[in-house]
Amino acid sequence: MSLSPAEQSARDALRARQGKGARYDAPEAPHADLLLARRGAAYFARKLGELQDADLSAPSLRDGWSRRHLIAHVGYHARALARLVESARTGVPQDMYTCEQARIEEIDLGATLPDRALRSLVYHATIHLDVEWRDLTDSQWETPLMLSDDAQIIARATPRLRAVEIWQCAIDLGNGGRATDIPAELTNP
Repeated sequence: MSLSPAEQSARDALRARQGKGARYDAPEAPHADLLLARRGAAYFARKLGELQDADLSAPSLRDGWSRRHLIAHVGYHARALARLVESARTGVPQDMYTCEQARIEEIDLGATLPDRALRSLVYHATIHLDVEWRDLTDSQWETPLMLSDDAQIIARATPRLRAVEIWQCAIDLGNGGRATDIPAELTNP
C-alpha cells in the first residue's frame, strides 16, 4: 500500500501524537480485509446495541439458535480466531476449537450468560482479536494455520474469514439488518 507524500506526512504526524504505545497493522497486513472485519464488528455491535435485553432470547435467523446463541457464537468465534492468530505470532500451535462438540457446548453455555456478560463477551473478544492482528509482523501474516475442519489457511485469510462471519451474523440477529448491507467485496469476491 503506497501513500502519497501528503498522506504519509499526515500518518506520521498522527502516529507521533498517539505515542509509542499505540499499535498499528504491519505494512504488509491485508488492510482491505482488516477494514471489512472491523467494519463488520462495528455493524454487529450497532445491531446488538439496538436490541433490548428482553429481545436477546428471541429466535435468530439461524436455524435452532436464539439470538443469545448467535451472540455467544460471535464472541467465541473471535476468541477462536484470536487463538489461531496468536499461534502465528508466537509459533506455539493452538486449536481453533478442541472439537465440534466442544464448540457447540461452549456456545450453549455462553447463551446462558447474563445479558451484560453476553454483550461484554463480544466486545472483549473482538478487541482481543484485533490486538492479535495488530501484533503480527509482515512475515507472520504468511504463517500456515489449521482450521477446525482441518482446512489449512494462512494468517492473512483470518480477517476475511471473520468479516464474512460477522456480517452474516449481524443480519442473522433478525432486527433489521439487510443482506444488501453486507459489503459487495464479501458477497461478490
